[in-house]
Amino acid sequence: MQYHVNGELVPAEAATVNVADRGFQYGDAAFETLRAYGGTLFKWNAHLERLQTTCEKLGMPAVIPDDLHERVEETLDANDLEDGYVRVSITRGIQPGALTPKPDIDPTIVVIVKELPRAGVEGEPRWDGPAVVETVETRRNHPDAIPPGLKTHNYLNGVLARLELRNEDGTVAADDALLLDTAGYVAEGTTANVFFVENGVLHTPSLEGAILAGVTRGVVLDLAADLDIPVETGRYRPERLAEADELFLTNTTGEVWPVGELDGEQFAVGPVTEQLAKAYDELIEDFY
Repeated sequence: MQYHVNGELVPAEAATVNVADRGFQYGDAAFETLRAYGGTLFKWNAHLERLQTTCEKLGMPAVIPDDLHERVEETLDANDLEDGYVRVSITRGIQPGALTPKPDIDPTIVVIVKELPRAGVEGEPRWDGPAVVETVETRRNHPDAIPPGLKTHNYLNGVLARLELRNEDGTVAADDALLLDTAGYVAEGTTANVFFVENGVLHTPSLEGAILAGVTRGVVLDLAADLDIPVETGRYRPERLAEADELFLTNTTGEVWPVGELDGEQFAVGPVTEQLAKAYDELIEDFY
């Protein structure tokens, strides 16, 4: 494998960053995860816009290189990948001194990729079956502390949630954790947005809460509008999910992932979930 580090393709084993890099020391960095379908980056502009927003909030608005798209394509081509996972990371780079960032920035820019199976109607899902999800004690960060719309290298909140899923023998009890916000309302999974269906109406937590505005979340909402599926957003107590007719998760790599079990409660893969998953596959098929 070859990765892209600061403008150059290098073998994966040589793709390193300095231990003094602020992305390593403080999580002072932005990133985006994307999918390539048939050699084309899915929803590139949406991911780029969110990356820019994160960088601006971190006080480094001018660090994204003009040729970032080309760097990603070069990395895919170098590894002969048409269907793959892509992660773009931009750190503040190496700066001497204390926690306070310096105004002059020499960013570290890294692109890594890995192969994923073909997706779409003719492809196969990234998951083996419906997801098993458990609600955890770890709460999603309050928006006043860390804005939920930022994708930074600080994922400790999600790591702590995933650790709650670990059994004593080292096995994992569930595919993902469901996190509530500090007021006890449903937020999201560790790396996924949450949807549920009641009486044919699609529900998902509002962006006014402690959730990331997932790119896949936005695609699903657009597909629901195209399919005339009624949608409501709001703040929901976890009991609403327990009583729902259908549940599913969305993110870049998992796409539309039905939930088959939440806290021991079983759920069938219902018609709304199937309809949206089919429409998502058809959308992806246009890239092949």
